[in-house]
Amino acid sequence: MFTYCLKYVPWDFCFVLSLAMASGTALIYDEEMTTHKLLWSDPVCDIEVPERLSSSYEQLKRYHLVERCVCVPVREGSEEEILLVHSSEHLEVAKSTQTMNEEQLKRVSGNYDAFFFHPNTYRCARLAVGATLQLVDAVMSGKVCNGMALVRPPGHHSQRNAANGFCLFNNVAIAAEYAKVKYGLKRILIVDWDVHHGQGTQYIFEEDPSVLYFSWHRYEHQEFWPSLTESDYDAVGLGKGKGFNINLPWNKVGMGNSDYLAVFFHVLLPAAFEFDPELVIVSSGYDSGIGDPEGQMNATPEVFAHLTHFLMQLANGKLCVVLEGGYHLKSLSESVCMTVKTLLGDPVPQITGEMAPCLSAVESIQNVRAAHKPYWKWLMYEDTSFIQNLSTKSHLLKKADPNPSTEHESKIMPPIKTATTSDSKGSAHLLHVPVHLVKELDKTEIKAFVSGFYADLVKEDKTLLSLGSMLAILDKILKKEVCNGIAESPTAAVSVAVALRHSVRFGFQRVLCVFVGDMQIIPNTDDGKILVIHICEKEQSGKTSSKHYIPLNWKEDAEGNDFFSAVLGFILPVAYSYRPDLTVIAIGPNRSLGISGIFLLFTLLQGLAESRILAVIEDKEINLMQSVAQALVGASTPNFGTYVPPSQEKANKIKILRDQFQQQWKMLQCSVKDGISRN
Repeated sequence: MFTYCLKYVPWDFCFVLSLAMASGTALIYDEEMTTHKLLWSDPVCDIEVPERLSSSYEQLKRYHLVERCVCVPVREGSEEEILLVHSSEHLEVAKSTQTMNEEQLKRVSGNYDAFFFHPNTYRCARLAVGATLQLVDAVMSGKVCNGMALVRPPGHHSQRNAANGFCLFNNVAIAAEYAKVKYGLKRILIVDWDVHHGQGTQYIFEEDPSVLYFSWHRYEHQEFWPSLTESDYDAVGLGKGKGFNINLPWNKVGMGNSDYLAVFFHVLLPAAFEFDPELVIVSSGYDSGIGDPEGQMNATPEVFAHLTHFLMQLANGKLCVVLEGGYHLKSLSESVCMTVKTLLGDPVPQITGEMAPCLSAVESIQNVRAAHKPYWKWLMYEDTSFIQNLSTKSHLLKKADPNPSTEHESKIMPPIKTATTSDSKGSAHLLHVPVHLVKELDKTEIKAFVSGFYADLVKEDKTLLSLGSMLAILDKILKKEVCNGIAESPTAAVSVAVALRHSVRFGFQRVLCVFVGDMQIIPNTDDGKILVIHICEKEQSGKTSSKHYIPLNWKEDAEGNDFFSAVLGFILPVAYSYRPDLTVIAIGPNRSLGISGIFLLFTLLQGLAESRILAVIEDKEINLMQSVAQALVGASTPNFGTYVPPSQEKANKIKILRDQFQQQWKMLQCSVKDGISRN
């Protein structure tokens, strides 16, 4: 990504610089990988078709995403690279199929579970390996920040000595070993969101503490393929690898967006931030999406944008997404586009569906947390226990709609553009990122505007005049002319009160406000159109907590950033339950968070409200302003400081809040005793 310094321009001119986000994302594809195909009739394998690749690429072209990416050429993976993971015997069998006739190919394919050979399968599998390694090289060398490899055949079921489940070579496992050898990496996170358990990847790394492997998968109490006991939540790894294998089993079909997000909030992200990976690789199977005949899940394409956005905050943004499964071509291609748009830095689309995880999902979350409590500091003070009387064992499973709607086309939203105003001192140039400068309202406009609607909030002329900057920026955000913006204010609480009321008057039905520091004016939240989360060191008098006003007393640890537990365990679940149309984040006086904690807030909350955020900052500390600007523009890799697990006191504080509000904000639910309401 490029970073620009703004030169000062007069305040009555608009100065726009567009960020060349396309330079930061690699896309790897080669049409030759579509030549791998089934030559005979096989009802198990006939869904693994070349069109999975070609339709995804064509959809990327229709959305003009290919031209925005850095196209990296494909190469073959070498035998030495394949042998990083696989046995020489397995390699030789694969090589021998190149000259076989159809009968011979059918016979050797029959030696494996759900796999077929074509004369060009070996070549395609080597291209798939090589494409994945090219992506790793592009990301690790700094040529790009992130990227996606569209490959066939997939890889995550492939084991050291066997093809399995449409997979010949384990592309992602080879990539992880390759990155360890070539770049000396000590911590790699593999996230497998395919609907099938990637047992091949698990077997390869289950004793390896340098690779944290996470998989969610349709399980149904071992009834769903590959039907292994080691796919359940209690398979946590072996030997030195204990704790570094996380399985989240889905014991019923029909899981949706809220279930996927709940797992990220309450399992994956806390473990990932503590693990602190140097590289993240996604086994990106979209058979976990709506309409897929294999998964029978109800998660819509936009959820993959949210999942991708969260993973982009890890490993300094080094993220490699590698295609695995996905057999409903429309759902697959839309989900691929959502993923690539997010990698490019486009606004994250609004999430759809009820934001409440189902009982079965929460049961799985609870058991995973209980199984991993001995191994993770973030779980140290959590009240975890196993639940054996699972709801899905006591009644017939509700089947997902066999023909769900997949009309969830990617919206074409403009790239993120961040607005600010140029004050009389021209301080906007100090932000060091591309911003859109807007003209402040003049004194006459401000007085007329405020006296008509907000006179009760503004008592002093100094405060009145300071609103010109904030209102000009807010107006651009509300009209969707920019995505977000930053306003300085001598009285943040007043500016926020005006901004919230103005946004509701404009027509927004749900506005989230996260206020850090002393808040002298508490907005009226009785009608539910405003939700305030107030982060301060000590309780402030004058307002009791309620569903739409939640005080969070928090003082950041001096040794590092311990705010992860509050953001992941409370703020994000509440915010996603609310699903705001706009997010206002304000930094007032006597803030109890350091810059790293504030940066964390801004980056993770950008997944909400189509990334519409108004930042109001009272403190003129330039480092703070620069960090907020960088977070909003996406012009720098995440830097959240040193991870510190929460103290027992703080863990208890989050638990008390969770218990208090989990009935109103259901994404807080992470154990059955929390009282789940959705079946």
